[in-house]
Amino acid sequence: MVAKARSNFVCQNCGASYPKWTGKCENCGEWNTLVEQIIETKGASAVARSHSHGKILKPQSMRSIAAEDSVKRLPTGIADLDAVLGGGILPAGVMLLAGQPGIGKSTLLMQVAAHVSEQYAVLYVSGEESASQVKLRATRLGATSGDDLQFVASTSADDIAATIRSGRYKLVIIDSIQTLSLEEIASAPGTVSQITNSSNVIIRAAKASGAAVILVGHVTKEGSIAGPKVLEHLVDVVLQFEGDRYGGFKVVRAVKNRYGSTSEAAIFEMNDKGLRVVENPSAALLAERQNADGSVVLATLEGNRPILVEIQALVNSTNFGYPKRTASGFDLNRLNLLIAVLEKRTKLNLSDKDIYVNVVGGLKLADRAADLAVAMAIASAAAGRKLDDGLVVFGEVGLGGEIRSAQGADKRLNEAEKLGFTRAIAPATSGKKNSFVKGVKDLRQALIGYLK
Repeated sequence: MVAKARSNFVCQNCGASYPKWTGKCENCGEWNTLVEQIIETKGASAVARSHSHGKILKPQSMRSIAAEDSVKRLPTGIADLDAVLGGGILPAGVMLLAGQPGIGKSTLLMQVAAHVSEQYAVLYVSGEESASQVKLRATRLGATSGDDLQFVASTSADDIAATIRSGRYKLVIIDSIQTLSLEEIASAPGTVSQITNSSNVIIRAAKASGAAVILVGHVTKEGSIAGPKVLEHLVDVVLQFEGDRYGGFKVVRAVKNRYGSTSEAAIFEMNDKGLRVVENPSAALLAERQNADGSVVLATLEGNRPILVEIQALVNSTNFGYPKRTASGFDLNRLNLLIAVLEKRTKLNLSDKDIYVNVVGGLKLADRAADLAVAMAIASAAAGRKLDDGLVVFGEVGLGGEIRSAQGADKRLNEAEKLGFTRAIAPATSGKKNSFVKGVKDLRQALIGYLK
């Protein structure tokens, strides 16, 4: 019988070691820094083994290394997703797709697997669902027509790696990495040790066989990928699946991409046939808009793609001593900063007001150029005044109330013109110098000039 490997817990801050996990390191006082590590049980030390078993490597010049430009990528069948990946799925590449439960990760991967299986052999490995459960999804998505899309239910990283090394499959999808375990490690699936070592075994198998591997990753309550940070370093591509799982748009963007850009984004919506690419998200987001006080149209960027989205604000007198500030789709800390700037640099008094901000469509904005639109929406709601119908807004707000330039101004303005907007409130340094752009230098000028 093979002996189980022993493990201990090492603090990532000070290096102290403990035989079992505790929430707080007693040596340095830090919380949640203990990481499980395998203890080497062999007699010889690591240094002694390296001296006796190491060999001299044979390097080669950069000129002699064959370029991978000629490697044929696997198309996913979704043009926008191919753009996010840098042209498609690269053979021998390992990709990690993470997102909230129920957002559509398995649906998206089943659609990709069905398309790739039209030309190549694909293996779908599930550690969470049975064959009948996956068959129901595949039937709904129309992914049961061919024999090259095969399925197996397993949580053994050893068996999955051996299957990948067989070389029979061009694409292997594993749902999910948090359910896998190695036989020689005694800890439960989902622990740091199991995730790290299982990932290493599968990645080595993918590189050796030339098969592309897609790993599904769970996320924590805070939205970060569950497990050790080293998991994101090990893989070649990290995709984040964001959005509202109950409706609205869903966005896939690359957080890390060794083979392409991280500035692309694919926008989807869910229907009964699976995920569908949204061809014109700006028109869809503004279709039901009613111009009222507190409503402002923002020209933002999702990756390199310009999108017009409605920002809504509601300002109401508070019934308690401490005013409430709530943001949906916008960073709450950034909202509090903008409220402070509004109070300091203008004559608005918001200290006794409850303020609610909403980004329509379920999008989550990380664009600093949304500052001016959010600030104008709050001022509009507080004053009971609205902007003209044909106005679109963007620009970053500084602590002094100044309006700073935004990245991709030309793309934002072109999208606004294409959808019929007549004027843009933008930084004075914006690229276009014509009657369409109304440049503003500070927040006070923007409010006085455009709130009617």
